[in-house]
Amino acid sequence: MTEGKISKKILLFAFPIFLGNLFQQLYNVVDSLVVGNVLGKEALAAVSSTGSLIFLIVGFLGGIFVGASVIISHHYGAKDKEKLSIAVHTTIAAGFVAGIIITIIGVGFTPWFLRLMGTPDDVFGNAVAYLRIYFAGGIFMVMYNACLGIFQAIGDSKRPLYYLILAAIINVILDILFVAVLGLGIEGAALATIISQFVSAILAFIKLTRVEECYKIYIRKIKIDFDMLKKLMKMGIPTGVQNSVIALANVIVQTNIN
Repeated sequence: MTEGKISKKILLFAFPIFLGNLFQQLYNVVDSLVVGNVLGKEALAAVSSTGSLIFLIVGFLGGIFVGASVIISHHYGAKDKEKLSIAVHTTIAAGFVAGIIITIIGVGFTPWFLRLMGTPDDVFGNAVAYLRIYFAGGIFMVMYNACLGIFQAIGDSKRPLYYLILAAIINVILDILFVAVLGLGIEGAALATIISQFVSAILAFIKLTRVEECYKIYIRKIKIDFDMLKKLMKMGIPTGVQNSVIALANVIVQTNIN
């Protein structure tokens, strides 16, 4: 962004980010469309009742790693290869740990979350089944966002979008296959989603391990540097909270609707 017309540079960088945010939200929307048309209104209500909670998590995680990308881009721009490497590997390690924690808490406390939101009894069972499987793949969602933060930090907003578009297409195909063809029910819709998220996460991670650049990921170097983690969280947590405020309001609205 240091050469040419700045407004054009900003738009070309921002538009893929906008589309990427849209595609991340489409997982639950596509699940709702397929489930509603194939399984009926009760199953649709079960998936829809989890949407606001999922948007809250996606928004918070996205904000966390946008904050982390600020630190990474700072060191990238300063050509400080040592600190850049530490920031990149700390981001990946922290993402992995956070993903495991979210998966464990999500799977274990799904019924409690849904009861807290006042989910009606007639859709409660299906909602638990859907959300538990969704949370089982939580680590893939977190790792994709961690990789996304790194790509955006070095000025590449297009490549993560390509991975997301591919994952969204896979999600649509698997949704139809699992729900409409194989009859796996609402669990099939959730399974399609986590497989799609795995694809986007693994493609982004593999790319970062194969680039011949200073931000390349080396498996043996993935560990948490606590001084760097403190900087990443100081920048990331406020951004995550800011990103999730509207989603939190939607959770409150959904609770009142329930």
